[in-house]
Amino acid sequence: MPIRLSILGSTGSIGRSALEVVRHYPGLFEVVALGAFANTDLLARQIAEFRPAHVAVVDEAAARRLEGTGVGARLWRGPRGLEDMAAVDVDVALCAVVGAAGLKPVLRAIESGHRVALANKEPLVIAGSLIMDTARRAGVKVLPVDSEHSAIFQCIEGHPRDDVHCIHLTASGGPFYGKPSAARRDVSPEEAANHPTWDMGRKISVDSATLMNKGLEVIEAMWLFGMPLDRIRVVIHPQSIIHSLVEFTDGSILAQMGPTDMRFPILFALTWPERVREPMGRLDLTRIEKLTFAEPDFSEFPCLRLALESARRGGTAPAVLNAANEVAVQAFCQRRIPFLEIPRLVESVLAGAELETTVSLESVLASDAAARARAERYIADRF
Repeated sequence: MPIRLSILGSTGSIGRSALEVVRHYPGLFEVVALGAFANTDLLARQIAEFRPAHVAVVDEAAARRLEGTGVGARLWRGPRGLEDMAAVDVDVALCAVVGAAGLKPVLRAIESGHRVALANKEPLVIAGSLIMDTARRAGVKVLPVDSEHSAIFQCIEGHPRDDVHCIHLTASGGPFYGKPSAARRDVSPEEAANHPTWDMGRKISVDSATLMNKGLEVIEAMWLFGMPLDRIRVVIHPQSIIHSLVEFTDGSILAQMGPTDMRFPILFALTWPERVREPMGRLDLTRIEKLTFAEPDFSEFPCLRLALESARRGGTAPAVLNAANEVAVQAFCQRRIPFLEIPRLVESVLAGAELETTVSLESVLASDAAARARAERYIADRF
């Protein structure tokens, strides 16, 4: 029997890579549902190729355009439609909706008893306790798709948590690591999105350029692996060959290595606990010239510091951090603010936020909305 999939965010970078995996292994998967925000041109081509029974489009106008083409599947409209479609019967729900917008669909998929392959880190960042508690109650496995967290999962699986000394979370450093702030003052969105080792969507690429992405991944790892902040360490590894490492109490370190290709962690999450016997490629160790590691520079990359401070504060601080960052990155990509303004905006919003100690869906959504409004006021006042 094929593995039945829903892909929430099918037109984004992860969604497209997931469909490449499906295409590469004919007969192994059945695409039951596809969800997108508004890219109906690409979505229509995906529908024609994979023939899903369910399709969701968040943007209402885009949904009407798609409906006019004769979609040939049940069409779910709007944000609520994406949430409802997340509950359709599948074996694995791949959740790849960018940003905090992915929170409700992820929760709905978990509550419906599906195994979740989680590609968007923001839901765990802003509501990690809520997601993991919901998964425990539902008896659902949440498997990471991030290459770093997939690596940690593969190294840590089968080992008692008491045997784990710490996690070493690797970071490429992005396109600007080692360059002083002055060299980043006038960078363009295109330059910031030009990641040296990974082919990713624009938002996550900009987050990698500020190292905010690594800070968000630290918070994600705390929840996924039940690990306190002081046992998660960020290490710069520009080659991106070692995707992360787990150090055990006896001093042994396990590392997971592989090509810099998101299809590999996607495939692992979709087929776990099995492994396919015909890989899409292999890592040639003889072609690796060097593997280097370095401490992160918090002074040059304050977004990483802000993320770790938010993780330490807990409660709704990570939700505020994430919301402010989403607004800042979007504004930078729209050329409304310069690159170096991203951390200043985030720090300002955090400093003025009224934080809640209790994390609930209501408190997270309220904090998210308030932080976005404050971030937009910051931009309007200064730019």
